[in-house]
Amino acid sequence: MKLGLGTAQFGLDYGVANKEGKTPPEEVIKILEVAAQNGVQVIDTGSLYGTSEDALGEALPHDHGFSIVTKTPQFKKDYITLQDATLLEDTFYQSLSKMHQVSSYGLLIHNADDLLAKNGYLLMERLQNLKQRGLIEKIGVSVYTGDQIDGVLGKFQVDIVQLPINVFDQRLIQSGHLLKLNKLGIEVHARSVFLQGLLIMDPYSLPLYFDSAREHLVKYHEALQRQGVSAVQAALDFMAGLSEVDIVICGVNDHLQLLEICSRYKSAAAKDFAEFATKDVAIVDPSKWRISG
Repeated sequence: MKLGLGTAQFGLDYGVANKEGKTPPEEVIKILEVAAQNGVQVIDTGSLYGTSEDALGEALPHDHGFSIVTKTPQFKKDYITLQDATLLEDTFYQSLSKMHQVSSYGLLIHNADDLLAKNGYLLMERLQNLKQRGLIEKIGVSVYTGDQIDGVLGKFQVDIVQLPINVFDQRLIQSGHLLKLNKLGIEVHARSVFLQGLLIMDPYSLPLYFDSAREHLVKYHEALQRQGVSAVQAALDFMAGLSEVDIVICGVNDHLQLLEICSRYKSAAAKDFAEFATKDVAIVDPSKWRISG
């Protein structure tokens, strides 16, 4: 596996463990410097990540060697139109302009259900056209569930699938979908490796929303203490055991966090944390979290 850099924090106040808010421009520059020095190749961003693409455009050197993956808008409709496909293309041009790039390594459909909607093929046709014109090297989709993977692969050919996976969220391992993607030769980008920071937080400092998961988190941290392993190391050790994963995307708020991740990544050794898997979507799916108020 290789490390990738998640950049949602560059444009949004993102992550349950994020107490600092959006990453300042000067820190973005430092993060990219650390990434380059430590062999991080893939940068993951998106048109819906606030000002993330703008921040990258301001901070990326002209001669950088990163492979940038960005994402489309979300349509969240039952019926996709030609206007939607045109919006996808126009938004991608805007993304390239914001980042001062002439092309990108990847463009992913942000919401897999958009592809599965009626006439979703219009979006895929637009992706394929952009790829044929050399503006994208690889096309793909961001998913949450195995059903979405099956639905997309039943209709389309994709190069990249981005999916959530971590110590708590092992659903796509248990269902066989991770292995399925690997056998098909599809590049797998794993996100939510730290579960938006939940896995590395003190269980007793969490918002009330996580009361139902607190005991599970306590047991997990007690196990790590017995093993003498940090929460960051454990998360990376778990990922090191997944040969089907090509890129492990890690989001950070500052360059010191990235330095720690890069250091621990180099010593990561595969460990089995199957006992801590949970299928409680209220915990493993951050899109369902309701932690405000």
